[in-house]
Amino acid sequence: MTRLASGVWVSAYLRRLEIEFIPGYVTRRGDGTAGAVLVKCATLDGRATVHERIVDLMTGRRRWDEVSEGPETEIDALIGRKMERDPDLWVVEIESRDGRTLLGDPGLAD
Repeated sequence: MTRLASGVWVSAYLRRLEIEFIPGYVTRRGDGTAGAVLVKCATLDGRATVHERIVDLMTGRRRWDEVSEGPETEIDALIGRKMERDPDLWVVEIESRDGRTLLGDPGLAD
């Protein structure tokens, strides 16, 4: 199965967020073709979550997994460490008081 290039996926995700009135921003631009993508969701109360795509080894399907949740400063530090290890990494930050990311919607795991 062909996967979308990272830059195309990020653009489509940001458009989907815009349609739902969820502010989203690219805070780090990675490799346009094959860079991994992290999604940070700031709930605007000093807390945040970070999500990344993983491959389910049992099915071979990709899905979004919440990597961490906690104070926004700790989430930012975690993302910073991941950026140091992966120069191709994309980081998308969204602002959603209720933590809604749309990552569970059909089509966003591919």
